[in-house]
Amino acid sequence: MKISNELISQLSTLAKLEFKEGDFFAIKKDLKKILKFIKVLDKLDVSDVDPLSHISTEINVLREDLIIDYKCKKSAMRNSPVKDSDYFKVKKVIKKIS
Repeated sequence: MKISNELISQLSTLAKLEFKEGDFFAIKKDLKKILKFIKVLDKLDVSDVDPLSHISTEINVLREDLIIDYKCKKSAMRNSPVKDSDYFKVKKVIKKIS
């Protein structure tokens, strides 16, 4: 597979990455190393290896949910600096990227 500047530009667009034109040489070099390593992995004989669906053999390591009915909703709302009806208002924590 030939790695061209156009391919790097297309991959960077798909991955939502921005590169300077001067970085393309180093990126080409790295991509060639990655593809070379993948070719080595492709030659491995894994016919006697069972496929994995999970790395860990642990099953259901999560605790049970505890439902606690708190009766102090009004008290919590009184302590909130900003609220709207029955909800706490907080600053936006996720930035929308367009």
